[in-house]
Amino acid sequence: MKIIELHEAVWQKLMARRNGLPHALLLCGQPGIGKFDLAVALAASLLCERLRDSGEACGQCLACGWLVQGNHPDLRLLQPASVASVPGPDGERDDSAGARKPSQQITIDQVRALDDFLHVGTHRHGARLVLLNPADAMNRATANALLKALEEPIANTLFILVSSDPYRLLPTIRSRCQMLSVPLPPRAASAAWLLDAGVPEPDDWLALAAGAPLLALALSSSGERVLLDALLDEVRGGGGVDPLASAAALERVIRTEKRPAPLKRLLGWAQKWLFDLHLATEALPPRYFLRQAAVLQGLAKGTDSRRILAFSRKALQYKAQCEQPLNNRLFLEDFFLGYARIFRST
Repeated sequence: MKIIELHEAVWQKLMARRNGLPHALLLCGQPGIGKFDLAVALAASLLCERLRDSGEACGQCLACGWLVQGNHPDLRLLQPASVASVPGPDGERDDSAGARKPSQQITIDQVRALDDFLHVGTHRHGARLVLLNPADAMNRATANALLKALEEPIANTLFILVSSDPYRLLPTIRSRCQMLSVPLPPRAASAAWLLDAGVPEPDDWLALAAGAPLLALALSSSGERVLLDALLDEVRGGGGVDPLASAAALERVIRTEKRPAPLKRLLGWAQKWLFDLHLATEALPPRYFLRQAAVLQGLAKGTDSRRILAFSRKALQYKAQCEQPLNNRLFLEDFFLGYARIFRST
């Protein structure tokens, strides 16, 4: 199943306006739903020289060949070095290799380099495209440099901005774009897409990814289950958890992790667990941990919403602290001491 089929309604809107698109389009929506892939499909459609009836690129003409090779002369892709290095959902990528950490931002030099591209004729006498992903990865100076190009539209030139957090963009940038929201695909379509991609238990991975299919695919193929299962083994103990033993067990898992920021990812899953535990105290079904519904219901009997919400606020601080150098064992001991306390009456 293609990304266009996941977002059929949005694609039809784009194709209906194909000949009247604005000079700047802002695609926004939840991370991991395929906004970047949809933007690439739109760019391919606009550059293709033998378009299919559905509006998709043919994939066979010279322009499509250049696009696949990443060197179409009428397309410029602007993204941070960290995004360009290792693939991930929605173009959100990471790179832990090398001594120098890749830039997390689209730089002002990348935007300034567009000057020559924008002011010469197109190579194939068709559309000229600039794709920014993620568009919110610009500081103020870079955004102001881009603003100059957006303020003076050039014929047959389209800027496609992709963002999971459009309100991080300068208001002046947003005001010069037409915003198009890309919603979550229907769950049945997402599950079918994941099955086609060879993902077992697609409903479980979709739940863990909050319904985002590309994020679910990335999680299922990344080895994240090892870290996740290690956390679940400990938190299911509720008030009976041994904070010292749990901290030691998870520290061992973190030490073997080869992907970046394992402690931060662990805290992210812990926050989702607390969210589902809060739902259980209100007799509501879980959002993320579907298979652990019975465990959550059992744990909910020993606590209440007030204590869970208080500890969830503390978990926000824990996640922020993960950005700093710290002792993982002591950090996790403190976390589990706090977690155990939410199941004990004061």
